[in-house]
Amino acid sequence: MIRSIVTGTGSALPTRRVSNEELAQEVDTSDEWIVERTGIRFRHIAGPEETTATLAADAAKAAIAAAGLSAQDIDLIVLATATPDQTFPATATKVQAMLGINDCVAFDVAAVCSGFLYAVQVADAMLRSGVQRRALVIGAETFSRILDWEDRTTCVLFGDGAGAMVLEARESDDEGGRGILATKLHADGRHNGLLYVDGGVSTTGTVGKLRMKGREVFRHAVVNLAQVMEESLGLAGLTSADVDWVVPHQANARILDATARKLNLPAEKVVVTVDRHANTSAASVPLALDTAVRDGRIRENDILVLEAMGGGFTWGAAVIRF
Repeated sequence: MIRSIVTGTGSALPTRRVSNEELAQEVDTSDEWIVERTGIRFRHIAGPEETTATLAADAAKAAIAAAGLSAQDIDLIVLATATPDQTFPATATKVQAMLGINDCVAFDVAAVCSGFLYAVQVADAMLRSGVQRRALVIGAETFSRILDWEDRTTCVLFGDGAGAMVLEARESDDEGGRGILATKLHADGRHNGLLYVDGGVSTTGTVGKLRMKGREVFRHAVVNLAQVMEESLGLAGLTSADVDWVVPHQANARILDATARKLNLPAEKVVVTVDRHANTSAASVPLALDTAVRDGRIRENDILVLEAMGGGFTWGAAVIRF
């Protein structure tokens, strides 16, 4: 069989780091209020010269280097984002040009915070088909561009950043060998009004601002994430007892705790970066993954469960033997 193996990870953050205290000077909030409700202490905000594409390219370069490859070895780029540089062309093609790749398949995936999981499944399917050999899967966002900075219930939650992963198609005779073991995705468009942006090309002709009903999103997130993690583990023939690390979407520390409890997973098996990076939407899972890889927590052959839920609603999970 052909299996998609993770050979490198990378991430990138904007230069400017904003603390809760600094944010409280501009927004009616406080460090205590934010930490108690979300666990967030810092977020990175993109400057004028930093865009989704520049952050994605920096994360991609780090992932390619970690894989011991050159950019020319990549023949597929799938970039998950809800904040593209332009309406078109795809931000993935801008990253392709920044990396100096003359020709490869490059396109964007839009599934908001679940975008990286959607991109992983798309890339995995394309690699296993035998058409492409090495893929660059990226999650990148500049959510600060679509925040309403007068709405303290949403603007304190999000940050900017990017994360990337190199996948390589390799033949394997081992059912339990390294690589992507299972993926599971869902969507339910009936919940559009709970988490959305109030603008769009074909509706208002504007970019719009993010709107969210936090309590309802929290309730759906805990149930959906626990369910999809169990589904993906079942597809891989595993249980929660086999999991070495959960790498979740970094939306809210309380969601992370509640999801872990539902699966009877100890908190020390959950990778948490929400306190440092806030919610970076499609970038949060690969950004957390790279953080835990580089600090030595995640090692070769560890069983990982990546999971996320976002606007739409969309949600999904992937089981990987790293």
